[in-house]
Amino acid sequence: MSPVRERHRRLRGLVRKEWLQILRDPSSIAIAFILPVLLLFLFGYGVSLDARGIRLGLVVEQMDSDSRSLTESFSRSDYFIPTTFANIQPAERGLAERRLDGIVWLRHDFSRRLQQPGGAPIAVRVNGVNANQARITAGYIQGVWFGWLEKYARRHGFDLDTPVTLDQRVLFNSAVISRHYLVPGLIAIIMTLIGSLLTSMVVAREWERGTMEALMATPLRIPEMLAGKLIPYFVLGMAGMLFTVLLARLLFEVPLRGSFGVLLLAGALFMLVALAMGLLISIVAKNQFVAGQIAIIVTFLPAFILSGFIFDIGSMPAPIQAISHLVPARYFVAILQTLFLAGDIWPVILPNLGAMAIMLLILLLLIRRKAHKRIA
Repeated sequence: MSPVRERHRRLRGLVRKEWLQILRDPSSIAIAFILPVLLLFLFGYGVSLDARGIRLGLVVEQMDSDSRSLTESFSRSDYFIPTTFANIQPAERGLAERRLDGIVWLRHDFSRRLQQPGGAPIAVRVNGVNANQARITAGYIQGVWFGWLEKYARRHGFDLDTPVTLDQRVLFNSAVISRHYLVPGLIAIIMTLIGSLLTSMVVAREWERGTMEALMATPLRIPEMLAGKLIPYFVLGMAGMLFTVLLARLLFEVPLRGSFGVLLLAGALFMLVALAMGLLISIVAKNQFVAGQIAIIVTFLPAFILSGFIFDIGSMPAPIQAISHLVPARYFVAILQTLFLAGDIWPVILPNLGAMAIMLLILLLLIRRKAHKRIA
């Protein structure tokens, strides 16, 4: 038998062994298919950056046609749950006790001051404990206020004294639904967890069970052994990724505006990176429990915090931004959000694909070096 055919036969035997191990160990199936469902439901339904149901206190000291019209504008908004008060004291108590998220205060001379050159400013109080929620609440209040002022001006036949007219359009996510932004990034987090956990315990398990010595006694070469370990988990991980993408499209209705082929290419490259990180951890650790803990700390947590999945990288301090370039999920999150929401934007896709390819090469070189030292 030729050496090439002999290598192929050994590789097929090792791949078959790993598949049998996967079938006998349901935890791998659970990591690939059940874990993505749990994380998608948890983050897809439980985490939202949208401000809905804002509890707003409307303090109206004197109800007339103008103040009634403004309060009705807040009531018709999809963002507010308004409660009306006759004076400011009970509203401020509600804000302090966190029964309200904000207050709009219309004083008794609101209508009279509307007719004056300076207009009638409304007083706004916002709970600033959650800074992001406070900014969103203030922005929504301002939007309702300006919208009402425009209608008021048209009704009374004069123009608003505004220096700039804003023609605003929201591109790529016109409905401004945070789920459409979060779910693509969540796919990268799930694939990081799947890939690193699937392989982080592969070699460590062989050492713990005492089967590594048997593998070392076979004619298997180190590259064949590593390929035999990676191939089954790569197939399993890609199946989990496709399942996750299917859930994102059908369950959360996230649009996919880019090419599915590009998505597969980027997903396959990132899955290889995640598997390589897990395999490197497994080779170094030699203990399943330690390998699993290291995989979560070294791969999942940086991907969750420093990938741009939730936290904007541009708002981080410069040293943290520099560290984020070492996180492979950063590049895959950028590709996923572009493919799902914008399309095939190659100036975004190609540099991020190149960065992941470089990381994969570095990881494979480290694996080859460590495997040679520890297994050969």
